[in-house]
Amino acid sequence: MSGGPRLPRALALALAVAVAVGSEAALQVGFYNATCPIAEGVVFAEMHGILHEDPTLAPSLLRMHYHDCFVQGCDASIMLRSRRGTAERDATPNRSMRGYDAIERIKAKLETLCPLTVSCADIIAMAARDAVYLSKGPWYGVETGRRDGNVTVAEYAENDLAPPDSNIVDVKTFFSVKSLTAKDIVVLFGSHSIGTSHCEAFQKRLYNFTGAMEQDPSLDAGYARQLRRLCPRRGRRGRTKVPMDPGSGFTFDLSYYRHVLATGGLFQSDGSLLHDAATKAYVQRMANASSPDEYYHDFAAAMVKMGRTEVLPDHLGEVRATCGVFVD
Repeated sequence: MSGGPRLPRALALALAVAVAVGSEAALQVGFYNATCPIAEGVVFAEMHGILHEDPTLAPSLLRMHYHDCFVQGCDASIMLRSRRGTAERDATPNRSMRGYDAIERIKAKLETLCPLTVSCADIIAMAARDAVYLSKGPWYGVETGRRDGNVTVAEYAENDLAPPDSNIVDVKTFFSVKSLTAKDIVVLFGSHSIGTSHCEAFQKRLYNFTGAMEQDPSLDAGYARQLRRLCPRRGRRGRTKVPMDPGSGFTFDLSYYRHVLATGGLFQSDGSLLHDAATKAYVQRMANASSPDEYYHDFAAAMVKMGRTEVLPDHLGEVRATCGVFVD
């Protein structure tokens, strides 16, 4: 590791902290200290190289952690493959997912150094943190010790992930099932500070909001005109990518909240944050904040909390040599 990218100094303190989680499985920062002490350093070094080659993978790898945890818990089931097209990665919400090869690259490196030790689920969690940090966001300690699942069902992903056209009631329902609060929602939605979306994810807001061929009235008119130029009602738009946070699409900062407050955001679910008193107040506070420190603290706490979702106990999980094995 000498001569390569160095881990932030905060890791030295974070690795000393251990937290017991739940009754079924125990996660802790520094879980691999005894069995593979270089694990986090290897992940960080690989992520540094991966994002140097393709910075657009940062939001995808952050999104992968969310999509993994919300479907059967944080167990890397999103990496599993099906010859019949019935895996989570085949589900509609994951068809635009990128980054599978990046996770496999990190896993292959770790397998040469610490065989059958570091789980794919933990790699996804650490890669998400590193994606945020390398996008000028916060560093936080990642609890590790997850096991990998061996079941993947596309229908679960279809049912458990909030679609981008969700209203605030639906969003709160999807998140509450995972024991996440309204504050967790508005904090985790800040992940939309980095990345892009295809037109299909928000075209209903522009052209057929309620089925009467009209525009979402809560969407800023000027912003809507920009989106319609990028995503016409008809014509070629399948490959068009629109930034979720215009002007700051690859920097993890507070501009997402300013964008949502000013325009209603890209997705209906973004705009829905303004339709709940608690989430709206947080959007307003972050949009007017002079420092990202409060948000960075809240984001770290929310990511750690989400990362504890339905973690498999040892006897139900595994650590496999390849993350994307076929299940059929």
